[in-house]
Amino acid sequence: MKHYLKCLEEQVHQRALCTALCDFEGASYTYADVAWEIAGLHAFFREAGIQKGDKISLVARNSARWAIFFLAANTYEAVIVPILPNFTAEGAMQLINHSDSVLLITDADIWKNMSPEKLPLLRGVVNAREDGMLWAQPEIQAAWNNRKNILKQEYPKGLDPQKVHYHDNFEGLAIINYTSGTSGDPKGVMLTYRGMSDVVEYCQTHFSDQPECIVSMLPLAHIYGLAMEFIYPCCTGYRICFLGKTPSPSLLMKAMQQEHPTLIVTVPMVMEKVYTSWVRPAMNTRSGKVLSSVPGVRMSFYKSIGEKVLGNFGGAVRTIIIGGAPLNWKVEVAFRKIGLPYVVGYGMTEACPLLAIETPANYVAGSCGKPVHEIRIESSDPERVPGEIQSRGPNITTGYYKNPAADKAAHTEDGWFRTGDLGVMDEGGNLFIRGRIKALILNSSGQNIYPEEVEQILSNDPLVEESVVLSREGKIVALVYPHSEAVVGTDEQQQKEIAVQIRDRANKSLPKFSQIFYVEMVDTPFERTAKGSIKRHLYK
Repeated sequence: MKHYLKCLEEQVHQRALCTALCDFEGASYTYADVAWEIAGLHAFFREAGIQKGDKISLVARNSARWAIFFLAANTYEAVIVPILPNFTAEGAMQLINHSDSVLLITDADIWKNMSPEKLPLLRGVVNAREDGMLWAQPEIQAAWNNRKNILKQEYPKGLDPQKVHYHDNFEGLAIINYTSGTSGDPKGVMLTYRGMSDVVEYCQTHFSDQPECIVSMLPLAHIYGLAMEFIYPCCTGYRICFLGKTPSPSLLMKAMQQEHPTLIVTVPMVMEKVYTSWVRPAMNTRSGKVLSSVPGVRMSFYKSIGEKVLGNFGGAVRTIIIGGAPLNWKVEVAFRKIGLPYVVGYGMTEACPLLAIETPANYVAGSCGKPVHEIRIESSDPERVPGEIQSRGPNITTGYYKNPAADKAAHTEDGWFRTGDLGVMDEGGNLFIRGRIKALILNSSGQNIYPEEVEQILSNDPLVEESVVLSREGKIVALVYPHSEAVVGTDEQQQKEIAVQIRDRANKSLPKFSQIFYVEMVDTPFERTAKGSIKRHLYK
């Protein structure tokens, strides 16, 4: 296995003048520029007395500068602590304190809601957007002001990209990534350089090891976006274009048309919008229904829709990786018909993040691919009876920061990591997720009901946008957020009738023991985590 910072080092040597990082319609940095910026930040760290192993929090919106700050900390052997910028100020400060961070990199509008008095270990705050400090102790401010002079002394003739050298410490702590997941219990997941190197190697082996292009749309503070849209591509010589904000369909398509990405990494929510905006309308036109019913024409008709979708993505896409949450089955069926080169993967922060994935050519619909490393199903019959998915490998977390109780609970006595997810694995080694253990419902007859499976049935209803299935007083209840057009202009009584229709249609496809007792309509979308999973703990 090659250290991922050694992969980055090679890109600086070989592709010094090629674009590495850019903001869409904004700043751009070559691999040589990135190395120079890193060197300047290293000079600042040394002058400021930042030590290897010190924690640096990064709370900012996605940008090329965000990526540079991350790499500067990583290559210095400081521990980077990425925190989502949409956390409340109090929530972010709690994590900054818990991580023992001595330095904070953030946006000015985020910092204005924080208070240095509430951050006793903090010595300085660097502006993530502009060249400057937002707050600092005098010696830290002096170090920042002097960093360029130090850099000139160290490199009087400038930085020679061929002489750039980064460390190869595999075992050191690289990242503390806080995650609330769907349980509402945030924990600091400790990830090593070895773990991240393992994921980079896997992606280079199974997807591409050639310099290509990607448009980054996921939050970098979440390990899915961090690893798959930034660390892996950057260490492979990609040109990475950061959107820098939650992508509207028009912004995303504009970026795709200009950048022509070969790889798309995204979440089901985005691809389900692709289905409702581009695929379903094309299939449901009068001519579309006719063409799809003619055996000799059907395949070419579906293929033309797929080509149009890929054309909207810039025309160069070879792989679409979907992760973070299950993909709606009717959407997946449609994607198979039109020939999209997609795969649904499975992972979590604790696995850097990959647990299972596959190449589009070998992907089995409904699964989440094959294990990246060892996976076992804790079940008497792993092919038929769902059991907890447990894993081990070099990518698994070394533990939770300052939380030994969580460490102990997360591992079996023989050293396997407990995912908390239920699944089965077929004879071909394909993994199928059945749901979360915490969400499992046990009915009065002792039968297991998997809410996610009921929700998949509901998702096939044309009136249902999304749903959460739970148990109330021993009864199966479905909370349903309907498609807006389904309830527009309806009164309360009509909505109750729609709810009954949704329930009855779903129950026709459900076994008796998991039938829905009633459907409750909700008027706002369900709250989700950064990776797109519904926060189930909020709904009772």
